Amino acid sequence: MKVSEVRELKTEELHSELDRIRRHLFDLRSQAVTEKLENPNQLTWVRRDIARILTVLKERGETGIEEKQYHLEAVASHGKMG
Repeated sequence: MKVSEVRELKTEELHSELDRIRRHLFDLRSQAVTEKLENPNQLTWVRRDIARILTVLKERGETGIEEKQYHLEAVASHGKMG
């Protein structure tokens, strides 16, 4: 994902994209542990995408980014349970 693409997204879309990419990074790390990762460079690419999104959010003056992520995760997991 290029920086120009990230800047085109709305703030809420960036938060949901950040959540999706972090989950993907977790999956890639799991694959790396089990030695089934096809391309180890994927880890680097995903970490850079996360950094790009965080940079754009901070440029927009977003504060409490981590707290919003935890809230979104809590809402999503609560919605699945109930």
